[in-house]
Amino acid sequence: MTSGPSDYLAAERTFLAWIRTGLALMGFGFVVARFGLFLRMLQSGGQSNLPAESFGFSFWAGTALITLGVVVNIMSARHHARLIRELNAGESGFNRPSSLGIVVAMILAVLGLAMAAYLISVRDPKREHPAGGGQSKAMTTNTDAGIVTIPSNHSVDQTVEKLQGILQAKGVKLFALVDHSGEAEKAGLKMPPTKLLIFGNPKAGTPLMIASPSIAIDLPLKILVWEDKSGKVSVAYNSPAYLQARHKLPADLVQNIAVVEALASKGAE
Repeated sequence: MTSGPSDYLAAERTFLAWIRTGLALMGFGFVVARFGLFLRMLQSGGQSNLPAESFGFSFWAGTALITLGVVVNIMSARHHARLIRELNAGESGFNRPSSLGIVVAMILAVLGLAMAAYLISVRDPKREHPAGGGQSKAMTTNTDAGIVTIPSNHSVDQTVEKLQGILQAKGVKLFALVDHSGEAEKAGLKMPPTKLLIFGNPKAGTPLMIASPSIAIDLPLKILVWEDKSGKVSVAYNSPAYLQARHKLPADLVQNIAVVEALASKGAE
């Protein structure tokens, strides 16, 4: 049987369709690979200084899709060349199902199921639990203001006293203890107990201000302890990650302000 121009044109259209499929897989793979970064930016309040690294399952799923797109293009070129040879020899190239199409469909199905499972697993981030207790400790972060808030197991005065003891034991200087509620009472006003601790260490703070002078507006470090209308006591502090992004601090200096997280947690226990 002699092949006509329509057979060759049909083979070429099929080949071009497979090339488009391969390109689409590679483009979609790139989007999937960056999806983990997108999730992390949402969780960190849109900070743009996240380290360049792989981002879990989405990175590998995206890489697999890009690789699959490359394989599809290579295999489609091979199949097209074989089909042209069969047409030249007068043979029929349509006497069997498309193995390439079946393989691609199965791989996409498996990747789709895996991605669905991944999205389900990250829809509700796990809450952190204190190392020494059986009850969970809720922690909230105001991503716009960069404020982390955790509940305290003590009264305002007890929490402040505990924090003062921790600071003294660690050799950290307490520059001031601002009693907002006490000052309000002196002015004839009433507000729930609210106190602010201002503390720091020149050895830790000075390198930060040399690297980024604007950090001085947020130094010394601060921890706020207050009681709400329902009697619940909370401890709040500026997120180190937020301060790093706000003042563009070098990553190796973030540890100088990260101590506030441990201090707040210890004081609230």
